[in-house]
Amino acid sequence: MEQILTICVYCGCGCGVYLGKENGRVVASSPSRNHPISQGNLCVKGWHLHEFIHHPERLTTPLLRKDNKLVPVGWDEALDYTARRLSEIRDSNGPDALGLLSSAKCSNEENYLLQKFSRAVLGTNNIDHCARL
Repeated sequence: MEQILTICVYCGCGCGVYLGKENGRVVASSPSRNHPISQGNLCVKGWHLHEFIHHPERLTTPLLRKDNKLVPVGWDEALDYTARRLSEIRDSNGPDALGLLSSAKCSNEENYLLQKFSRAVLGTNNIDHCARL
């Protein structure tokens, strides 16, 4: 099994974790023994970090509601729609009518970019993250 060193995505601690890859699929996660943060330990989320990657219910394409049904669409259409709606809501109701939720399954860098987007582009401080609980 190939071992790939990475950082756990579930909170801001930055634990070192190895993802085990076998036959092109991520099938295991285990702590890095020498990592200065995790020091050979992982919380229960870290031990199960790999399970969402190949889950059969994981969304792999954007969906938009059309005629009351969720329909797969391309990324360009989904992003254009999202940008248009965010602008419309901000312009008609003010920036504090918007709120963003970030994900523990994003990297720290991606979460940082979302909060910058929230504050600098949309003009709202209404942003939260599930890992702070």
